[in-house]
Amino acid sequence: MHYLAELYTPRPAWLALDQSGRAAFFNTIGAGMTPLAAHGIEMLAFGETDRSKPHAATEPFFAIWRFPDEAALDALLAGIAATGWHDYFETRNAAGSATDLESHLAAMAAAS
Repeated sequence: MHYLAELYTPRPAWLALDQSGRAAFFNTIGAGMTPLAAHGIEMLAFGETDRSKPHAATEPFFAIWRFPDEAALDALLAGIAATGWHDYFETRNAAGSATDLESHLAAMAAAS
């Protein structure tokens, strides 16, 4: 399994859009969501970042996805870019394959 955690912040171009422009953009995004399930892409969570938590991200929004393989992850990232998303939102991605805790700690211990 592969996972993607997105953190995003509205850019000035988004803030300049009126409500009808925002709705039109989100209609385009929504139309592209339905076929994702056919590729095994799962939308796990979307939300607003709780900035009251210790070490909170500064980005106000997040999304968490699960993928059967790296090809599906790469397809979603390409699809997001193709929508013009990055014109409207500054985005940071954390993506990779899942591992167990022992392997994760071993990788961190080996970091140089």
